[in-house]
Amino acid sequence: MCLLILAHRACSDLPLVVSANRDEFHGRATAPAQFWQEHPQLLAGRDLEQGGTWMGVTRAGRFAAITNYRDPSRTAPAPRSRGELPLDYLVGDRDPRDYMHDLVARAGDYAGFNLLAGDLDSLWYLNNSQPDGAGGPRRLEPGIYGLSNALLDTPWPKVELGKARLRELLAGAKPGHDSLLEVVADRRLANPEELHRQGMEGGMEQVLSAQFIVTESYGTRSSTSLWLDSTGSAEWRELSFDSPGRLKGQVEERFTLDGH
Repeated sequence: MCLLILAHRACSDLPLVVSANRDEFHGRATAPAQFWQEHPQLLAGRDLEQGGTWMGVTRAGRFAAITNYRDPSRTAPAPRSRGELPLDYLVGDRDPRDYMHDLVARAGDYAGFNLLAGDLDSLWYLNNSQPDGAGGPRRLEPGIYGLSNALLDTPWPKVELGKARLRELLAGAKPGHDSLLEVVADRRLANPEELHRQGMEGGMEQVLSAQFIVTESYGTRSSTSLWLDSTGSAEWRELSFDSPGRLKGQVEERFTLDGH
C-alpha cells in the first residue's frame, strides 16, 4: 500500500472511509482481495511471496493497512516481512492500543513502515523509523488523513490532493465506489519544484509523485475503496491493473459487521 486517504470518524454516519492504492512491482505474485479460507472473518488481498497483506478488514470491524517508509539510505534487508503486521493484527483479537504498544519492542525487525490499525472505536498509527519514539504509537483524532511513503500527513502533492478530494466528497451525499476511487486516480506527475526530495536517482521521485503510478516494471497494482457505516454495513471494491494501467479485474464485497 503506497497511498492511503481516509476519514476516521469525520462523518457521524461513516466511522471509516478509505481510498487507497497499492503500488508494487508487477512481477510480484499477488492474489486479489477475498475472504481467506483459513481466516473466514478476513477480507484482504494476499502477497503470495511472503504470505502477508497490505490492507484488510474483518467482519468484526477490525481494519489495518501498511505502507513502506521510504528511506534510500536504509538498504540492509530486514529479517521479517512488513506484510505480516496488518495480517497479525487483523486475525487476532487484541485491542489496537495494546497491539501497537507491544509492537514497538520488535518494530526494528522490519524495514521502515507506517502501520494503521483500529476497530470500531479507535484508530492508531505507528512509524518505526523515527528516533526516541517520535513515530508513535498514537491514537488518531477524528478527521481526514493522508499516508504515503513518508510520515502520516506529510504534505506530498498526491497526499494533499487526495485529502482535498475526500474532504469535498464527504461534504456532499454519501460516497459511492466510483467517486471514492477517483480520490486516488490522478496520473499526473507533480511539478519538480513541489517534490519532497528523498535522494532517489534517475528521476524516480517525479515518476512516483503521481497518485496512480504507471511504469513497465512498477506501478499501481490495485485501487481499493472501503467504508463502514453506522448501521454496521461494510462495502469494499478492489480494482486491479496491468503494467500499462489498464483495468484487468474487480472484486466487490458487501457484508454486515458482527453484532449488527
